[in-house]
Amino acid sequence: MCGIVGYIGDKNIHNLLISGLKRLEYRGYDSAGLALCKENQKNLKVFRSKGKIVELEKLLSKVDDKFSCGIGHTRWATHGVPSVQNAHPHVSNDGKIAVVHNGIIENNEHLREVLIEEGFKFSSETDTEVLVHLISKYYKDGDLFEAVSSALKNVEGTYGIAVIAADKPGVLVGAKNGSPLIVGIGENEMLLASDASALGAYTSEAVYLSDGEIVVLNADSYHTYNLEHVEINKDVEEIQIEMSRIEKSGYDHYMLKEIYEQDKTINDCFRGRLLPEQGIVKLGGLAQIEDKLKDYKKITITACGTSWHAALVGEYLFEELAGIPTEVEYASEFRYRNPVLTKDNLVIVISQSGETADTLAALREAKMRGCTVLGITNVIGSAIARETDCGMYIHAGIEIGVASTKAFTSQVTALFLLAIKFGRTGKISGTKGIEYLKALMKLPELVKKIYKKSEDIKKIALEFSSKRNFLYLGRGIQFPVSLEGALKLKEISYIHAEGYPAAEMKHGPIALIDEDMPVVVLALQYGVYDKLISNIHEVKARKGRVIAIASENDKTIDKIADYVIRVPVTLEALSPILSVIPLQLLSYYIAVERGCDVDQPRNLAKSVTVE
Repeated sequence: MCGIVGYIGDKNIHNLLISGLKRLEYRGYDSAGLALCKENQKNLKVFRSKGKIVELEKLLSKVDDKFSCGIGHTRWATHGVPSVQNAHPHVSNDGKIAVVHNGIIENNEHLREVLIEEGFKFSSETDTEVLVHLISKYYKDGDLFEAVSSALKNVEGTYGIAVIAADKPGVLVGAKNGSPLIVGIGENEMLLASDASALGAYTSEAVYLSDGEIVVLNADSYHTYNLEHVEINKDVEEIQIEMSRIEKSGYDHYMLKEIYEQDKTINDCFRGRLLPEQGIVKLGGLAQIEDKLKDYKKITITACGTSWHAALVGEYLFEELAGIPTEVEYASEFRYRNPVLTKDNLVIVISQSGETADTLAALREAKMRGCTVLGITNVIGSAIARETDCGMYIHAGIEIGVASTKAFTSQVTALFLLAIKFGRTGKISGTKGIEYLKALMKLPELVKKIYKKSEDIKKIALEFSSKRNFLYLGRGIQFPVSLEGALKLKEISYIHAEGYPAAEMKHGPIALIDEDMPVVVLALQYGVYDKLISNIHEVKARKGRVIAIASENDKTIDKIADYVIRVPVTLEALSPILSVIPLQLLSYYIAVERGCDVDQPRNLAKSVTVE
C-alpha cells in the first residue's frame, strides 16, 4: 500500500500523476514512482525514488516527452524495507509491463518460487513483484486484460492494482480485491486512483470498483468485468469532495487546521438530523432497522485505533442512555476469536476511511453470522458504506492529517445520536431527549472557547516537550479520552505514553511516577470526581507533575495540579468531545517543538488497508 494514480488521455501526464500523488501524501508513504508509455516506445519509462515526492520530481525535471498513459504510486512498506529497489512501479524482466499495487499477496512466497523455477528474475523483496511477472507470463497476443485476469486467478490476498504495457499505450487496466480502486471519468481521458481525493481536481464523475472486478480503460471509454470476463454495468457516481478541504488554508499543518475545524464538523454531523423540540433524532440511513430498534438485546462495536477509542465512549453512551448491554472489540482480533453473536445482536463498525482491512473483515464475519451491521464512516462510497446493512456518515470532510482529530469527535457525536435514537424507544423520556439535543446543539460554540486556550496549552507543551514518557489518567467516560490523548502523543511526537483508568494506577503504573513523569489527568467534575482528586494526590505524593483537564468552574483543582487547562461544562455524556481537544493541541505543540513531521509521522499510514 499506499496510494495509486493512473491516467490515460492527452494531458501533461507526468505532472498530472505527480499532482495526484501529492493529494495522496496524507495517507503516509516512504517511496514513490511512475511508469509512463507512449506510441512507438519499445520499453516503459520508469522513475522511482525513496523518500518524499520531491525526490521523484527531481528525476522528472528533464522529461519533456509527451506520454499518453501512466501509473504512479506512493508506497508504505509491508514486504521489504523502504528503498528504490522496493518502490513501485515494478516492471517485468523484458521492461514491457509495469504494475503498482496496494494490498498484500498472501501466497507470494509460493508464487515467487514457482516463477523463479520458470526463469523469472526478481530484483526486490516485495510481494508485488510476483504480480508483474505473473502478468508477463500470461501476456500473449497483446491482450493485457486477459493477462491480468489470468494472473489474478493464481493470487491469494488483497489488491488494488494498475497495469500498463509498453506496446499498448492506449490501454490501462485496474483490478480490485479488498483494496479500494476508483475510476474517474473525464472528457477524452480516464483516471484511476485508490482515493477520490486524487481525482476531484479533474472530474466529478466516478465508478467505484467492487471486489473481484477488473476495469479496462481507454482514453474515451471504460469497461468493467469479473474474473470470468463477464461485463458488469456500473453506476456512475458523483465525487463529493470540497477541494478547499485538501488545502492548508494558512495553517502550518493539516492537523492543526483539522483541530480548528471541529466546531464545524461536529455541527455537520448532527445538522439536519435533529428534531430538538421533540427530543427526536432522525437518521435516514437507519430506515432498514427503524422498526427493529427495540429488538436488539446487545450491541457489539468493533473498530481500530482512534475509532476504537470512540467505540469505547460509545459503550458508555449506549449503556447509560439506552440501557443496552454493549461491548467493544478490536477489529483486528474479532474474527479470530470466535465471538459469540446472535441475530438479536447489532454490530456497529467504525472506520474513518471506510476501507480499514481489519474492520472490513469484522463486518463480513458479523454478516456471515447473521447479524445486522451498522456502519459509521466518513467516506461516501467506501467499502464499509457499501457492505453494511445500514449506517451513517459523520460528514467530517476529508481528513488529511494521519493522526485523526476531527473524525474522532464526529464519531463520538454520531454515537451520541445513535444512543439517543435507541434510548428514545424506552429509557429516554421526551423531556430528557430535548435536554440532550439542546446540549448537543451548544457544543460547537463551546468548542470555540477551547481554541482560545491554545497559547496556554502551547506553553505547557514547551515545558514538557523533552520528556520521554507520559501517563494519561481518566475515569468513567473520560477513560477512553485518556487512551486517545496518549495515542495522539505517541503517533506524532514519538514519546512513549500510556492511558489508564485512574483507579488502576496503584495496581502497577504508580511505580513509574517520579519528578520526570508528566501525568495528564482528565479531572472533570462528573461522577467519581472526589475519588479522582484522591488519585491526583497519590501522584503528587510521588513527585509526579500533574496537567489537569478540568471543568471551567472548578476551584479545587488549582490547589493540587501543577497546570490546569479548563474546558466548558456540558452534559457528562458529551464531555469527551470537549476534553479531547486540549489533548490534541497538547500533542500537536509538543510534536512541533520536537521537530516531528506532524502530518506524516514515521511508519504510519492514514488508511490501513492491509492486515
